[in-house]
Amino acid sequence: MTTSRPFLLLSTRPEDEAAAEELESFANAMLVSATSIEQRRLDQTELGDVNLDDYSAVLLGGSPFNNMELMKSPLQLRVEREIGTLVAECIDRDFPLLGACYGIGAIGTAIGARLSDRYAEEAGPVTVTRTDEHDDVLGDTPAQFDTIVGHKEAIAQMPGDPRITTLVTGEACPTQMFRVRQHVYATQFHPELTAEALEFRLRLYAHHGYTSTETFESQIAKGYDYDYSANNAILANFAARYRR
Repeated sequence: MTTSRPFLLLSTRPEDEAAAEELESFANAMLVSATSIEQRRLDQTELGDVNLDDYSAVLLGGSPFNNMELMKSPLQLRVEREIGTLVAECIDRDFPLLGACYGIGAIGTAIGARLSDRYAEEAGPVTVTRTDEHDDVLGDTPAQFDTIVGHKEAIAQMPGDPRITTLVTGEACPTQMFRVRQHVYATQFHPELTAEALEFRLRLYAHHGYTSTETFESQIAKGYDYDYSANNAILANFAARYRR
């Protein structure tokens, strides 16, 4: 009997509860069982060999790491090297990949984009806007939709590469989603999150500088005022399109 090939989720969060929540959030948004996702925690072990033909697609979640950090630990350097190698292979093969938040920096670095802290966003909900570009993963999401962000660096300038298509923009952060070639996607926002998951992460990372102490509780409360159905639909569309 033929079985579906799993999705490969690369996680770098060192906290067990954060890694488990990330897996659950991706599975819920993708409308698949968590057993359909193979999670590899790069904070714990080396990535090793990856045969992309064994997987439906690759997912890259958020991270405590920032690409622009001047002082990087041996762990971060290894993680960046391993992720960079796999991202480059995905781009070269045009193999399905979706990188969220930290993933946009990893994919952006691979294509020669310039990163900056100029467009950092406090953790919480925002409304973003689609460009006029048609895309199957965005599907029929509305022209504007609610999502969740929280990052210290972002894309500041894209290279003049015809393979790159900007799909979603934002008021505070211009590059919120782009596609490389036809099947490699990067989002600055978190398409896997809901209000409940946002609260979990904010409380877990309360002292990591993603939100100020003055706005901490108000940001959590504000998160429940937004509708993330279109946001989550992006991952559902991605899963439906690429599951093999």
